[in-house]
Amino acid sequence: MNAHGIIGMGLMGSALMRMTDAPRGWDINASRCVNAATVNELFEHCDVLFLCLPNSNIVRSVLHAASLNPGLILIDTTTGDPAEMAELGAELAAQGVHYLDATVSGSSAQLLQRDVLVMVGGEAAVFEQCRDLFAKFARDIVHVGPCGSGAKMKLVTNLVLGLNRAALAEGLAFAWDLDLNPAQTLDIMRRSMAYSRIMDTKGEKMITQDFTPQAKLSQHLKDVRLMLAASSIPLPLSETHRQLLEKAEALGFGDADNSAVIKAILEP
Repeated sequence: MNAHGIIGMGLMGSALMRMTDAPRGWDINASRCVNAATVNELFEHCDVLFLCLPNSNIVRSVLHAASLNPGLILIDTTTGDPAEMAELGAELAAQGVHYLDATVSGSSAQLLQRDVLVMVGGEAAVFEQCRDLFAKFARDIVHVGPCGSGAKMKLVTNLVLGLNRAALAEGLAFAWDLDLNPAQTLDIMRRSMAYSRIMDTKGEKMITQDFTPQAKLSQHLKDVRLMLAASSIPLPLSETHRQLLEKAEALGFGDADNSAVIKAILEP
C-alpha cells in the first residue's frame, strides 16, 4: 500500500493516524492538521485517503472541491446515508476513483486497542488491496457487498448497540431508584444473562458520570435519525431512543460521550 492520509482529524481520524502511521492529516481545525496546510496537499501526495467526517454531505463537499486522480482509493469511515454512499461510489467509479464505505463498529478508544470490526462496501478487489491497511487497526474485517453495504450494516449494528446502551442506562437508573448499589448492580449484571459488552465500555462512565467523549452523543443521534429515515418498517424502540437522545442533547450533552444518555432518564 502506498502513501495514505486522513481527512478529518477528530476522535476517529486522530486514532486512525496513530494506528496506521499516516504521514499526513487535514482538518478544518488548523490545530489538528499534520504535515498539510490544505486538504489539496493530501489529494496531491496520497494514493489512499481515509475520510473521517461527520456526514455524507460534508464528504461530498470535500470531494467536489478536490482534484481527484484516477486510481485514488477513498476509504470512507463516515456513518452516512447508504443510498447516498452508493450513489457517490458510482459517481467516483466513473472518474476512475475507487470508493469503499468502510464503517467501523467500535469507538476511537477501542480502535486504539485494535478492537474494532470494519464492515466494508465496494469492489472486492479494492477491499483486498486495502486489507493489510485495515489490519493495522481492526481485529476483524469483512466485505459485505457493493458500495453502500458498509453503511447499511453499520446502521443495523449501531441500532442494536445504541439500544444496549440505552437499556443499560435505564437499568442503572432503575437500580438507583431502588436504592441499590450501582457498582454492585453493574457487577451482577455482568455476571448475569443480561450481560452485553456495552457494560464493559460504558457502565463505569454512567456510574461515575464521566462523560469524557469516546464517541459523541450527538453523532449517535444522527445515526438513529438515519436508521429511521432508511427503514420502510416501524422501528419503535429506535423511535423512543431518538427521543431520549434528543432530550440529552437539549440538556447540553450533545458533545459528551454517548453514555450520557443516562442523563435523559435521571433528569426530570
